[in-house]
Amino acid sequence: MRKHHSLLNGEPYSPITVREPDYRARRITAYLNLVGRLVERQTAALKSSPFNKGSEIVRFFEMLPNLSPLKSLYDRMLRTTDAAKKLAIEGQLRSQIVAGDIDVNVMTKVDKTNFGKDNEPLPPEFSDAVAAMRGFIKSDLNSSVVLSAGLNSRLFAYMAQCTEFLPATDGSLKKRVILKVSDYRSAYVQGKILAKKGIWCSEFRIESGLNCGGHAFATDGYLLGPILEEFKSKRRSLADELVQLYSAALKEKGLQMPQTPMEFLITVQGGIGTAKEDAFLREHYGVDGTGWGSPFLLVPEATNVDDETRSQLAGSLREDFYLSGASPLGISFNNLRNTSSEKQLRQRIEEGKPGAPCTKKLLVSNTEFTKEPICTASNQYQALKIAELKSLGLPPSELEEKIGRVLEKACLCEGLSATGAVGENSSGDKKERAVAVCPGPNLAYFSNIASLEDMVGHIYGRVQLLTGAHRPNMFIQELRLYVDYLKSEIRRRVDSLTVKDQKYLRSFADSLQEGIEYYKSMIPLLVEETERYKDIMLEELLQFQKELLRIIIPGEIAEPVLVANLNPH
Repeated sequence: MRKHHSLLNGEPYSPITVREPDYRARRITAYLNLVGRLVERQTAALKSSPFNKGSEIVRFFEMLPNLSPLKSLYDRMLRTTDAAKKLAIEGQLRSQIVAGDIDVNVMTKVDKTNFGKDNEPLPPEFSDAVAAMRGFIKSDLNSSVVLSAGLNSRLFAYMAQCTEFLPATDGSLKKRVILKVSDYRSAYVQGKILAKKGIWCSEFRIESGLNCGGHAFATDGYLLGPILEEFKSKRRSLADELVQLYSAALKEKGLQMPQTPMEFLITVQGGIGTAKEDAFLREHYGVDGTGWGSPFLLVPEATNVDDETRSQLAGSLREDFYLSGASPLGISFNNLRNTSSEKQLRQRIEEGKPGAPCTKKLLVSNTEFTKEPICTASNQYQALKIAELKSLGLPPSELEEKIGRVLEKACLCEGLSATGAVGENSSGDKKERAVAVCPGPNLAYFSNIASLEDMVGHIYGRVQLLTGAHRPNMFIQELRLYVDYLKSEIRRRVDSLTVKDQKYLRSFADSLQEGIEYYKSMIPLLVEETERYKDIMLEELLQFQKELLRIIIPGEIAEPVLVANLNPH
């Protein structure tokens, strides 16, 4: 990617080979610095472009939300007839154009130990996640690293040694940390661990456990609404505790606490689909920002997706999006049916050559058959595992099921990066490139390839891009996903259910019931929605409540329960 964009933009390019020391960190630093230079160049070009119809600077200001002060200033410029005043306002507008941050993501648990030429383990600082972090830290960027997928003690310890995360005297941070979390407890625990190490968390990014793209980290039945309510009620106490821990950690490092108060943002993402939902999240829960991800897969200007996959995404229905076991990490993975990656996987199975050649080795983790970890999506692992299963004398149905779980694993290293090489803006080799995508299920309600203006207009309520039948409220959609997830967990555990499993499943179901009660009480607060919309939402909640009561957790005795059909509004 660095080579492609360097040559495309007249930048000097020198390869960093795998034979060079610390090549992973150095490659990341070089790439991020390139992106930084290109964004700086593009921003300068944007600021200097003329205020003519269709120009980039006009597109920029017209896409801003109507309530933006900058948009108001732009509208005033358009109404101004005095040439000198108009020119002065144009100067003001140009001066306020600022590039967005070039943030990066580290999936903390993808952190394999690497080996040297002598096949001996390299020191901990050369593991995948730590090397990636070093690549970010050594870059010229003034931006954030998003930590996702939970705790990594080795990575956090390394970050604590990096002065780049320490504050300047005015409290500003050159390198910032964003924690992606699925509930309040995760934010509380990880935020405290980092604060004790002298690392301030600048943003807690709450993501729906299931109604999101990529890997899905389901909560124990806690739904997004109640989670946001907990953040809202505990925000001040969380801030006070983190400041206390952070101050003590800085003191140990011989540093003074900045005079400017240290603050953090709370943002949310996962399944947002309308301007009204977006506004409700901001106004009711007081979040500082919202994230829209998957819909931008339908925007050619925003995402590098090949034409075939983009068209498939646009034409997909709700049943085409599913939670799969495709990830070699053993974590549920949001998937789209019949991608070129899935077709390639099936073809290899039909040819008697299941699995993929493991070249990138980013997701190697299994040591069942080898001393050095290998990937469960690799042909090496799958051949060994299938041979083992066939030797166990299992009943045919059980054998088929277990082999199916093995064969489901997909090579995400190649599949998720393939579109970068086959997309319309790429010069890469387009042969044998099978593309995998991992959109959130909310994308089913967006059915047209869109321009950047139209997608931004939809987010701000100026354009309507949702198509087809009734789209349930984002909270209802997540609830449906969690009820289905509970059923699948019961099926998965039923043959070897333990007392611990029973307690987990019961607690999960109880949490969903509590979430339903919370949403029933919340319906009157949806003041921007129609009465019909609120009636449908209540009806859907009651249906899910009844469905939950019909779910039998093995070992429990079902008792008839009446659900009162009370309309809270």
